[in-house]
Amino acid sequence: MENDPELNGKYLGSISKDFVVVAETLKEASYQVRKRKISEYPIFVFSRTQVPVGSIFLAKEEVALDWHINASYLEDFVQRQLVMPEKVEEFKAAYKDPDEFCCLFVADGDFQSFVYIPFPED
Repeated sequence: MENDPELNGKYLGSISKDFVVVAETLKEASYQVRKRKISEYPIFVFSRTQVPVGSIFLAKEEVALDWHINASYLEDFVQRQLVMPEKVEEFKAAYKDPDEFCCLFVADGDFQSFVYIPFPED
């Protein structure tokens, strides 16, 4: 899964700016989701307006971000039919190492796309 070209042009700078602020928090949350065996595939939903996917993790007003961030995971996306059951294996094959990359689902109006952003190195 390559990053969507529209994402690169329109959103990547804004998302990256917020991601740098919360990267360590997201990395720890991803670790906890996997450690507690909630899911092997954590997904963080970045949205300009609050969306009913996952659980509110960081509200943009509370942390001075441009994006709301919800915490979710693959099984929730399948249940909500955002990832169709027949596409689960394809999603898993494309999913990058969660210790090195953060899986984001960017939702802004009609635009929706998965993107993987590397966590900053220590």
